[in-house]
Amino acid sequence: MKTMQEVQTLISDLQQFYTDVRLLDAAAIERIEEGVRSNPNAEDLCYACHHCAVKSAFENHDQRTKLEYFSPDIVQVSAQYMEVDGAPYVLELLQRMHSDTIVEPDDTEALFSALSGYNTKLYHDPLTDMYNRRYYEEIVRGMKGPIGVALMDLDDFKVYNDTYGHHAGDMALKTAATIVRGCIRQTDALVRFGGDEFLLILPGIPEDYFKIKLEGICEKIHDAIVPGYSHMRLSTSIGGLIQMPSDSMDAVVRQADRLMYQAKVRKNCVVVSGEMLQEDAPGRREEKPQILIVDDSEMNRAILSEILCGDYRILEAADGEECLKKMQQYMGDIALVLLDLMMPKMNGFEVLDFMNRNHAIEDLPVIMISGEDSEASVRRAYEMGVSDYVARPFDARVVYRRVFNTIKLYAKQRRLVSLLSEQIRARERNTSMLVGVLSQLVEFRNGESGLHVQHIHRLTERVLAKLLERPNIYHITSEMQENIPLASALHDIGKIAIDEKILNKPGRLTPEEFEVIKTHTTIGADMLSKLDNFCTEPLLQTAYSIARWHHERWDGRGYPDGLKGNEIPIEAQVVALADVYDALTSDRCYKKACPHEQAVEMILNGECGAFNPMLLECFVEIKDDLKRELEEERRNKA
Repeated sequence: MKTMQEVQTLISDLQQFYTDVRLLDAAAIERIEEGVRSNPNAEDLCYACHHCAVKSAFENHDQRTKLEYFSPDIVQVSAQYMEVDGAPYVLELLQRMHSDTIVEPDDTEALFSALSGYNTKLYHDPLTDMYNRRYYEEIVRGMKGPIGVALMDLDDFKVYNDTYGHHAGDMALKTAATIVRGCIRQTDALVRFGGDEFLLILPGIPEDYFKIKLEGICEKIHDAIVPGYSHMRLSTSIGGLIQMPSDSMDAVVRQADRLMYQAKVRKNCVVVSGEMLQEDAPGRREEKPQILIVDDSEMNRAILSEILCGDYRILEAADGEECLKKMQQYMGDIALVLLDLMMPKMNGFEVLDFMNRNHAIEDLPVIMISGEDSEASVRRAYEMGVSDYVARPFDARVVYRRVFNTIKLYAKQRRLVSLLSEQIRARERNTSMLVGVLSQLVEFRNGESGLHVQHIHRLTERVLAKLLERPNIYHITSEMQENIPLASALHDIGKIAIDEKILNKPGRLTPEEFEVIKTHTTIGADMLSKLDNFCTEPLLQTAYSIARWHHERWDGRGYPDGLKGNEIPIEAQVVALADVYDALTSDRCYKKACPHEQAVEMILNGECGAFNPMLLECFVEIKDDLKRELEEERRNKA
């Protein structure tokens, strides 16, 4: 702690070097209104900008430095918190810097281009191009209302990821992000807050228009088609409220999170603060399950409703068409359908056919009800996916017990799927980690950086993604799409048995030495094939193909087996192309890295062996992206 006399002496000394030096007490700082600029040409150079350095230093008890623009000059602002005679102050130092002295004119464009790219990389999520969590922590958190704040969560996202693979999940996230961006203004912000959670920031949105805007977004996401996965049906649950000037952003986001979880009870739903349930009453989270009764007889619907209404909420539909509308309207909030067989407009079998075509039958149990109890009808109903069948006249105890058991069974099944999915994800993480460790050992022994493994993984994913945009003539499954990039890390596993003097020889290999190097393909494959679970593990079998045949070539001039064309497994073909590109563009003990353009030309001209023409088309489509990544990596190294 300093005395006022000491600080005044310090200020006197600093005034010799700075344009302006000020000591601000708490009252002066309180009067600063963010966003209001004072006259930049006045004697007092300080103005109250957004994210004021003085306010920030005062609130955090630290030092802040930033650059501020005063046309035509730039001012460096430094703010230091200190205590003077026991009272809090901020010492503010201002230094006007003429724009032509900050950076050389020839470097100006490059500097601002680099700054722009840095900010884009710093604050943007690379997958979805949304703002990232860091943007929230450093920018959004300090915002003051009135601001519309909404938290969005893609319904059943884990199911899509686990069922269709991570590429499908990524495409779902990209699709949702694109739709939301198309619904908001440039002044709004979309932040990837978590894995499948988006934070929407809508400054100044009218409160009476807030929910309308969120419902429009919800509807457009539900109508969206995910490229390459037309059978996936997206929906989102949204919770939102208006942040007032006195509210902290963190508290508002926590409240939006609670509202979002209320919306997830129904799914494809928006809940705003005016609809918020009391925190001490679980409310809708513990609502009774809802049953849809579909029967053209009002009497039959009344009988079933009377049997079940004590423990279930009841929806009714008089025919198949109304049934489908209700299923659409209450998607995610129907526990079971009691479906009549014979109805006008659309009968029960037609409803089942529709549910099979859009896969709804997989998640929504159906009990068929009908007086038509012929063996053929019952058999057909079961073949179309019904969980149970009850005939009229109804036995109340039988109906109730079958409904109860079916709902309980599906609930247990969903919990088991969730647990199994978590176990699968944990296993995938462990497998990926162990493969990574092993491949790093090989790269270390080979005198190469671990970046080679990362490059191969990324290149393989990119080429596969482009290949899957074409007719799937190689029958690449979602499991293969996951396994091939992971197994690519083991493509050179056989080099662990090669003499280091040959592996790391700086000059050209002799013919005898090259023959030794070539054996790494068969050695690696033999190592993998001798593992106990090789015959039952697709990942090991994929790794075997890649390790043995990633040096084969399309024209049959590769090794070790001289395979030709599509005799070479597609996984080995893809990794071979990735391996060659990375080898050309990376430094090795025996050569310097080639420029990107030269590497592409060598591959396309066949100087590194012949490759599948379809893969070369995929490679050409991604070459510009590869160039940008390569240049960025080299700049970072420099």
